[in-house]
Amino acid sequence: MADLSKTDLFQLVKRIGAFLSTKISKIFDTQDFRSVWAIAGFAVAVIFTWRALRTPNGPRRRQPNSQPPPPSTSVLSNHPNENLLSSEDLRAENAIDESFQPANRTLAQIVRQRLSDGRKVTCRLLGVILEENTPEELQNQATVKSSVLEVLMEITKHFDLYLMERVLDDESQNKVLTALEDAGIFTSGGLVKDKVLFCSTENGRMSFVRQLESDWHIDSNPEITSQLARFIRHQLHISAKTEQKIASNVYSCSSLEQFFAF
Repeated sequence: MADLSKTDLFQLVKRIGAFLSTKISKIFDTQDFRSVWAIAGFAVAVIFTWRALRTPNGPRRRQPNSQPPPPSTSVLSNHPNENLLSSEDLRAENAIDESFQPANRTLAQIVRQRLSDGRKVTCRLLGVILEENTPEELQNQATVKSSVLEVLMEITKHFDLYLMERVLDDESQNKVLTALEDAGIFTSGGLVKDKVLFCSTENGRMSFVRQLESDWHIDSNPEITSQLARFIRHQLHISAKTEQKIASNVYSCSSLEQFFAF
């Protein structure tokens, strides 16, 4: 009945009025006063119904907005759904962001953030994990850098890590595996001896990286890093010297642990 137009309502009330007039005249002729009160009550009900339909506070259909309201310029960010956030959500989001500022981040968080764009990591041993810098030195000894252990452990927890190096003989290979084992690298649960690869040439090491299709490669040889720049998404070049940037997808740092420093 709320969908009737004003004209229809007027005609309806007019017809009801005519009906009431006829009935009332008959009632007075018959002097049936009980019917008079019944009709009077009915008339009052009709009047209240009419007023309810005409009141501006009555139910109305919701009209769609012709144009969405402009977004507030006081709350802007890179998130597409930001305007849907309540003030409480914004406060919670800010609290989370503040908790990940450099002063509050843990080493595990930094490692995951720096290497987040990928899952598989390959890394050479000489000059990065080991104190030694040449295959000739490995014939005498192999020493794991104590400063790199914590970072290396975190990488093995969250990423698929492969270590590799060029060696001159089997004895050098055994020395490297023993040094890694004594440092506790194989007890962290993320790295096994089968993921430590050895080869006899630098091209063999580069072939390992390409075959594994790593997302990140860490190396200290600028020539290898330069050649792999076309095939590997990200690289970290370890060098104590300040060198010209090798490629846009290659980062440079003095050491592996420095790259993940707080």
